Amino acid sequence: MSRLYSKEHEWIEAHDGVATVGISDHAQEQLGELVFVELPEVGRRLAAGEEAATIESVKAASEAYAPAAGEVSEVNAALGDDPGLVNRDPEGGGWLFKLKIGDGALPETLMSAEQYKAFIADDN
Repeated sequence: MSRLYSKEHEWIEAHDGVATVGISDHAQEQLGELVFVELPEVGRRLAAGEEAATIESVKAASEAYAPAAGEVSEVNAALGDDPGLVNRDPEGGGWLFKLKIGDGALPETLMSAEQYKAFIADDN
């Protein structure tokens, strides 16, 4: 499955019932230099749209939301020592957490990369 985006600026990419979640490059640019990331606990069940993580930058603190329902199966432990990894590689090594979503469908509100680019262009 290809990468999808939420209106809250998270991305999700699902493979074999597990989805990796992070924030978009646009979101990290808006936040600025990240100084702390608080990730959800492994085993926590999240509803789509539920607050899942807190991201703090030198500018402000912001929430990251679960773009789909599932159970947290893994968190990116590297962010504890290096929250700036999200700034350097937000849609790669700077992922936040993984969700077991099983065979559940992803919400229809998620956007393709092209739709997301148009969404953020309209937002400016």
